[in-house]
Amino acid sequence: MLALLLAAIGLYGVTAYAVVRRTPEIGIRMALGAARSRVVATIMRGVMLQTVAGLAIGVPVAIFCVRYVKSQLYEITSVNVPVMAIAIGVLVLAAAVAGIIPARRAASIDPVRALRIE
Repeated sequence: MLALLLAAIGLYGVTAYAVVRRTPEIGIRMALGAARSRVVATIMRGVMLQTVAGLAIGVPVAIFCVRYVKSQLYEITSVNVPVMAIAIGVLVLAAAVAGIIPARRAASIDPVRALRIE
């Protein structure tokens, strides 16, 4: 649970920082008529891309490391696919929750205020 919390907080921090850095761009998009849903979708696409990249690295490493750790753990003989699928689902859900907060904040940016920052 602690690792999941730390991962979610880290992803939230990276996403919030990216939104702050992209505030003028988001303001221009909204001033030109971009819908709030498109802004949210853009931010969430970046969050999910980071999540998929992390899973693409982490899942094979976890599967590879099972053979070295199974001798030290009780009744672990191979990768438990349902447990791995649940862990991936929970991680994707936590990433979505961590990403939706900055995405909604980005969608509520006033274009005039965003453009005055520059």
